[in-house]
Amino acid sequence: MKQILSKRPAIRDCSSILISVLYLVRLIDWSCNKVKPCHRGRPFVYSSTIILRCLIVRIWFRLDSNRSLHHFLSTELPYNRKIMKACGLSVSYLPSRRTFDRRLRTIPTDIKERISIVGNLFVVEGLVKPYIIAIDSTLLKSKGHVWHASSMKEGIIPRSGIDTDARWGVSHTRGWIFGYKLHMMCNTDSPIVPLTADVTTANMPDNQVYPDLTASSSSFPGFYSETTTKAHYMAADPGYDDQSLYESSLKMGFQLVCPVRRYKNTPEERLQLVDFYESPLGQAIYSKRRISVEPLIEHIKSIFRLDPVPTNGFDKVRGIVLLSVLLYQILVYYNCKMQKDSPRRAIKYMIGC
Repeated sequence: MKQILSKRPAIRDCSSILISVLYLVRLIDWSCNKVKPCHRGRPFVYSSTIILRCLIVRIWFRLDSNRSLHHFLSTELPYNRKIMKACGLSVSYLPSRRTFDRRLRTIPTDIKERISIVGNLFVVEGLVKPYIIAIDSTLLKSKGHVWHASSMKEGIIPRSGIDTDARWGVSHTRGWIFGYKLHMMCNTDSPIVPLTADVTTANMPDNQVYPDLTASSSSFPGFYSETTTKAHYMAADPGYDDQSLYESSLKMGFQLVCPVRRYKNTPEERLQLVDFYESPLGQAIYSKRRISVEPLIEHIKSIFRLDPVPTNGFDKVRGIVLLSVLLYQILVYYNCKMQKDSPRRAIKYMIGC
């Protein structure tokens, strides 16, 4: 099995946790990242890993714009210089604000693949056991004013500050929300960490995102391979009740478990799903959602203040939200390597929440 890390990360004993995390990002072997450059012209001056580390600094200090990030990195202070060095930059080798803007719009797909790589890293190193995995989504309010459906249909933007990329979505607990949706898959045993994630507009049905989330991890060793860490069950809510999803899950080697209603003329194959869901084992599997993916999503939203989202525009929102998920993974991994008793509990204090 190919190792995800080029070498075991001897994490530096730095006075700053952020600098240690930035060095850890550099140590991770991202060579299995399958995202190919989609831009024309000459290659990027700054690698995706360098831009990633710079954007982690923005998330860490809650900087509200790339202009603030550029100003922070260019400030003549010893600590700022250390952070710049940890990002792989120097005074003469510093991206401009416009470079950060352009790269933030193009990097989300790359970050999504990196989330899958780090998720697989947890599995391969035995830090988590994905015997039962769970999937869910949550609505995120857009920044600024809402765009009412009547105005949207007529193409009228009644006032400034409306995110025209956002869309309306409905939640059983929160009602109608104008914004975006975070989709996430995670393990269900401690420590609970994201394994894959993606961001869509709020009107995207969960069952349409499911194939992409599961496929993001299926190409890496550890998730669905014939090993002791193989996933056996996927717990999901009624939004994933789709016959095609049951079939695709079985092809990948695990069983999708979600609420299935029994009707008078329910087909035989669905009756088998109903019987399994209503069995003690099915109920035990489904109950894992309540203590895994649901609180995990709320924890990440609380730490990084993602509701409402901190920026406008689909590409920027997707980049910032996915970057927050990736940073969460890296912090949990850092705590595991530092042998912390509770790898997830201290994250709020690590970034100064």
